[in-house]
Amino acid sequence: TRSGSGYVCPSASAKAGVEAMSKSLCSEWGRYGLRFNCLAPGPVETEGAFSRLDPSGQFRNSAHKRIPAGRIGEVEEIANLATYLVSDYASWINGESIAIDGGEYPFMAGEFNLLSKVSSDQWDMLEQAIRAGNKKDKSDK
Repeated sequence: TRSGSGYVCPSASAKAGVEAMSKSLCSEWGRYGLRFNCLAPGPVETEGAFSRLDPSGQFRNSAHKRIPAGRIGEVEEIANLATYLVSDYASWINGESIAIDGGEYPFMAGEFNLLSKVSSDQWDMLEQAIRAGNKKDKSDK
């Protein structure tokens, strides 16, 4: 969430802080050959994200309509960009935040703005699903 969006203040603030930190570290430590870049992914197909944030599948099924590429990203695409950024081929890239979102950010989709249409019952269902997923994750460790 690079430009802000409804319902994501904590994560948007954290991401903005990481971006500012990476730019500062780049300025300070770049002369030693250290590089600090950020990846800014759009919606990516992961079990954890969709099982917690969208247990009914309602938003997932419409997300591709807000993305010019017409689909949700894949984990491997994020890994490919990260691999490139740590390689010698990207040695001139430093202090950048790179969007990898199928064109969603320029399209200004505001991926969480539709949460304003969620009913109280749906919020309760989301909360229960998140709590159940977190409890399961803790018991699996």
